Amino acid sequence: MTLTFAEPGLRLLRFDGVQRVVHWLNAALFGVLIFTGIPLYFGSFFGVLFPRHEIQEIHLWSGLFLPLPILVSLLGPWGRRMRRDMHRFAYWSRAEVRWLFTLGREQTNLDKFNPGQKANALFFGAVIIIMWATGYILQWFRFFPVSWREGATLTHDFFAFAIFVVVVGHIAMALTHFESMSSMLKGSVSREWAQRHAREWADESESAH
Repeated sequence: MTLTFAEPGLRLLRFDGVQRVVHWLNAALFGVLIFTGIPLYFGSFFGVLFPRHEIQEIHLWSGLFLPLPILVSLLGPWGRRMRRDMHRFAYWSRAEVRWLFTLGREQTNLDKFNPGQKANALFFGAVIIIMWATGYILQWFRFFPVSWREGATLTHDFFAFAIFVVVVGHIAMALTHFESMSSMLKGSVSREWAQRHAREWADESESAH
């Protein structure tokens, strides 16, 4: 992994440009989906900003495009770091599981992402697939049996609420962990932060350098 030098000391590259662009594109798309989904769910909000049809179109196309940034980021040589991080999300040590279930009270040397961040990434990866599939059924319902449509409606509504709760929690955590949030803007973190919060990744990065 690449190490970069910046004042006041050594800094480690945590997210490259591709990863940061994908993150903020997905954030924007989820934001649009949430703000268009609210008036679609609560009928009294119809017509406040746009007619119902326009809100539905914005919601539909935002949902259809939702997987695209991630898929593009995984292709080609530009996706090397993204693919590597995908493997990190999938790997869980016993110590990380204990850390998660004790809400961080179980001390251990952590990888690039702590277990909470891994769980968050896996959640959003799963809900993108779930919401895309159920949204497809709801939009083109005439091609599916009634039982599928009913199941898709319940599933879509349930996970829409879950996404809202997790997004609010994600934003709250980001605002209270400044350097972690800053790395998604600038790309790098200080060596001290990495040694304190992601010791295994910091050691791996320095060894690779």
